[in-house]
Amino acid sequence: MFAPSALIKQFLYSGPLAGREDDAARSAGGNEVLIGAHNFGNPLIVDLAVLGRRAGFAVCLLRRLPGVLRILTQMFLPHISLSELEQNFFSQVIPKAVKLFAYLLHDLSSRASGLTSQNLELQQTLRTILQTLGQGLEALTTCVHHVCSLDEAVALDNIQTLPASVLHVLRSTFIHCRDSEYVYSGRLHMVSDLLQSIFKKAVFLHKQLMELMDKICIDSSATNKEIRDMVTVLHTVLELCAVISSMDHALHANTWKFLIKQSLKHQTLVESQLRHNDIIKGLSDDILASYHRCLQLAEHMKLSGTQEITDQRLFQKTAKLCRLFANLLVHYSKELMPFLSESCSRLHQLYLQIHSKFPPGLNATAMSEVHRDEMTCIFLVSLDPLIEQLLTYNPFVEQVLSETLDLPSDLFLPQCLLIIHIMDKLPSQSEDVQTLWCTGSNFTDKTSDLSIFKAAFYSFRQCSAELSLPVRLQGVIMKGGATVEMTLYQFVCVHLCAYIALVLPSNFSYLECALVDAVLSPSMLTSLLAMDCWCFLARYGTAELCAHHIFLLAQLIKSCPGVCCQLYNLSMLLRRLLFLTASDHQIEFIREFPVGEAENMIVWQHVFLKAFKSELRKQVTNDMISVGITLCRRWLNDHYGYGNVEQLNTSLSAFLAMCNPQDKYLEPDQQYAVSEVIGHIWALLDLKKVFCQPYLHQTVSLLVPLLGNYTQFLESHISIQVVSLAASLCQLDPPDHVLFAVLFFLVCVAKVFISQDMQSEVLPKLSALFAALLSNHSWLIHQHALEAFTQFAEETLHEDVVPQSLCSEEIKGKVVNFLNKINPSAETEESRRVRIKHENNVIQKYFIQKESTDVRGEVLNAKPSANRVRHEHPHSRQLELEIEAAEGALKALQPLLQMSPAPDWLSRRLQNLETLLLSLKGQADEKMVN
Repeated sequence: MFAPSALIKQFLYSGPLAGREDDAARSAGGNEVLIGAHNFGNPLIVDLAVLGRRAGFAVCLLRRLPGVLRILTQMFLPHISLSELEQNFFSQVIPKAVKLFAYLLHDLSSRASGLTSQNLELQQTLRTILQTLGQGLEALTTCVHHVCSLDEAVALDNIQTLPASVLHVLRSTFIHCRDSEYVYSGRLHMVSDLLQSIFKKAVFLHKQLMELMDKICIDSSATNKEIRDMVTVLHTVLELCAVISSMDHALHANTWKFLIKQSLKHQTLVESQLRHNDIIKGLSDDILASYHRCLQLAEHMKLSGTQEITDQRLFQKTAKLCRLFANLLVHYSKELMPFLSESCSRLHQLYLQIHSKFPPGLNATAMSEVHRDEMTCIFLVSLDPLIEQLLTYNPFVEQVLSETLDLPSDLFLPQCLLIIHIMDKLPSQSEDVQTLWCTGSNFTDKTSDLSIFKAAFYSFRQCSAELSLPVRLQGVIMKGGATVEMTLYQFVCVHLCAYIALVLPSNFSYLECALVDAVLSPSMLTSLLAMDCWCFLARYGTAELCAHHIFLLAQLIKSCPGVCCQLYNLSMLLRRLLFLTASDHQIEFIREFPVGEAENMIVWQHVFLKAFKSELRKQVTNDMISVGITLCRRWLNDHYGYGNVEQLNTSLSAFLAMCNPQDKYLEPDQQYAVSEVIGHIWALLDLKKVFCQPYLHQTVSLLVPLLGNYTQFLESHISIQVVSLAASLCQLDPPDHVLFAVLFFLVCVAKVFISQDMQSEVLPKLSALFAALLSNHSWLIHQHALEAFTQFAEETLHEDVVPQSLCSEEIKGKVVNFLNKINPSAETEESRRVRIKHENNVIQKYFIQKESTDVRGEVLNAKPSANRVRHEHPHSRQLELEIEAAEGALKALQPLLQMSPAPDWLSRRLQNLETLLLSLKGQADEKMVN
């Protein structure tokens, strides 16, 4: 009876050479490798340490290795039954061959640095080792091919040593080939032919192994050891993917296909033990690497202006590879979704990173339209099913909507587009999925995250750089319409409104909360976007819903603590919604907030009367004029106390909102009454306090444009006072709203004729005012100043003011460029992008700071807080007011002295004041001592 196992043992441990090195082998112990003797019948086991000490003998024996393995695989392997292969052949031969491979590769790497063209002996030795490696790979290929050729089914237990060992050899071989340029350090040409041969043989062995693994089936009856062995094989293949990623496209692709196929083939057995996160990360990294290679090739062809066949073929090949990886990722994710909770962050980042380098992002790579369309189909379309299947997965929802999502600035736009993309898909999802995204809560062990509505507004707000350029996207204005280019603002607004029209009633409250938060945002564009969406909702929804929202907004405005940016946003939305309100609801609004009650003035000052029907408009106007005049006269009768300046500002704001002289609903007697009362207020206003009390700046910014509206009713000295005050204020860097009021007044006085005796005093101040405003460093003030100056120049009766205002060549050049509609900026597109990115960082910091500040801290013009209680002089408040007035008067002297030479008497008067101040200081010190 033929007994292969006994023959193998006899073959391995007998022969003439066994006695010569047997003692050395036994004494060294461990690290055994199979070495061929001088004839094919006498192999022996020799320790690696012995080989290291006796290198000449080792090289001699290495030459016999291929013959030994060939004899074993040709003479013994075919005669061993499948059930005995593992025990009688693979477990005894393959581990020794693997150790030998490891030693040979280590020996190659350690000796290669000394390789030179003069050292022929070393060169021959290295070539011998490489030849031996190639022949060893052929022997392993024979083993794998033999098992593949068997007709019977192969169980993993029958060959458990073979797959893992072959993969280990392949990994080591591919690493050596990959690093060969570094290992051989400029002497690669001496061995490149053998390395190329080894690589081809390793690829063939790799292919044979994949065919073998396809034959292996493990079912539910498999032992834990079989399952562990299969998991080990799959993880080793995963490591192999990372090694060969930059070596060969076809090999790389086939390895990934094999890994995903085997993972899904044995899914039920191995899914709980596989390193899913590592597989997802590996696939994602390879997708990104291929993507970046495609971008580089597309950019090179775009910038060079050539379409070389080599570059184009490489682009197509790389793109095809990336499409394969994307499809594998989608397929794997779909089948093993419950195990991908830790991978959601990586999948999210993959989507964002791909979009960040694609038009229209600020970091997009330059490419032709052909390449852009091709990459859109490959990357964006291929990954769309991935987002589709992740919509129902809680960890992914939590990842995308996380409030603590800390993204770099180049991922802001991709995040915004992802949110909009998800929003487009939600209407086709089940009610539970839509609720999951709309509520933004119920995540385990986490604080409540954003809803998709809040996430949309938040991500939009972060895209201030893209909104500034602006970037252009392809979109459809209406369903079935043609694709057009639109700005990011238009794109987001259209898609938000489309989803708002389809939102479930159960999720409507989350939409309302998001709209309110966005309207109150410190970002102007985010607030405007929310207002546009809200107005769409008012028109798309019922009239009752619109009225309900208007009443809520009015209550919020009424309860607002002071003049702040949130109040302006709410009032703007209220004005817009009133235009969409039905007539009966407008009547109800007037009934709910009666104009005749003073506490409702804060609401009515923000209302456009044009929103009301004609009969209602006249009624509201009459009531507002009556109440406003009453409140102003009450302030005057109370000796114009500054403690009640907020009520005065409310009345003036209401006048400014509706007291336009051109309004046909304002009777002449009403116009005269308004002009009379504001004239009295101006005459009694302590102008000295304006310089030193910031809370009075709001009063001035309301009173000055009102005076401009009624210049035909005012006495000439009041207009002169306004000009003088404005000239002094502009020297003290007042708030922007004061400067806007001054510009409005300057336009209004353009048609006013100034008497001859006043011209010498007023006209120079007008010229100085325009010169100061036209040279303002704020681009917004500067733009308004150009517009106001142009209008003034067209309408003024005093043309001498115009050339005197252009006191420098710089100002004259800016005005001329404005009139000719010339943009003097020489900023390139690239420098503009850099500037906007920098500004974006500043803006984001501002938003964060604003959100961390309580709204009450943003009140701009509330009266000063009360002093703390203390025991002091009975006339302390009066003394404080007089000191503030004196300080304000002295500060007002500074800009006056800068405008013209000082008169002769001024020095003497200032000396008298100094003497008086020293006397008062002495009295104060004496009282403090006593």
